[in-house]
Amino acid sequence: MGTYHAGSLAVQELLGVRDRAEHVGRSLGQGIKPVAAAFLELQPLLMVGAADPGTGRVWTSARTGTPGFVRATGPRQMSVIMDTGLTDPLTVALKTPGTHIGTIALDPRTRRRMRLNGRLRPTPRGFAVEADQVFSNCPRYIQRRESYETVTDRTPGTPRLLGELGSHEREFIRAADTFFLATVHPAGADVSHRGGNPGFVRVTSPHELTWPDYPGNAMFLTLGNLRTDPRAGLLFLDWTTGDTLQLTGEAHTDVTAGGDRTVRFTLTQALWTPAALPLRWSAPECSPANPSS
Repeated sequence: MGTYHAGSLAVQELLGVRDRAEHVGRSLGQGIKPVAAAFLELQPLLMVGAADPGTGRVWTSARTGTPGFVRATGPRQMSVIMDTGLTDPLTVALKTPGTHIGTIALDPRTRRRMRLNGRLRPTPRGFAVEADQVFSNCPRYIQRRESYETVTDRTPGTPRLLGELGSHEREFIRAADTFFLATVHPAGADVSHRGGNPGFVRVTSPHELTWPDYPGNAMFLTLGNLRTDPRAGLLFLDWTTGDTLQLTGEAHTDVTAGGDRTVRFTLTQALWTPAALPLRWSAPECSPANPSS
């Protein structure tokens, strides 16, 4: 597979950043370097994204564990230990051999993030991913959180499936400074991070969200995927209570004559899970890169 597929190339051409994207694209590899392996083993949180094989809907899900639950087990392989009792919209996908999967490990303590995309292989304790793409991103738009604790007596509440966003879910989104976005293309899947000051995601109706696409690394992997396949999965989480809101639907990008970009997401289905994650993080320090409005 080349560095970029047709969708990303088209967006790069549209925005006049092909030369820069070609340069940045040299950072994409298939191998997990020692520094990346060491980073993975320190993480208590991993985001995963894929399409559900039954419905075709794309979701983003969070996996947590004692540091070491995610680790490199080969020069191109990452393994994940998974709670066998956990169920969510990606349960089937994470047990299906050959699933295209995107992952991102983000460490709020250091404002570092690493993405690893590839094909999934179920294992007795979880799953492994044979890497097609491994790369790190800059710390831009990551809110710093100095520490976390594991709340051992936190019990996930009953998930609630929604066809639209109620007032509680709309306020949850408006208060968010971070979310994760899964997208797919014919040869893979990807999960990216989006961050900004609270309010950067706008809820325009019970079925639609919008957010600005801030300047990044010029690769346009996410927008490139959406150009070829609009399916998308969003994950919002409460870094204190562990509540999660997962959304699946379709996203499209509006580009102004000046190159500013806004993404519009139309909801198909949502899943609200109280206390889904056992981690409680300290208060955020907003990224200095966040636009003021």
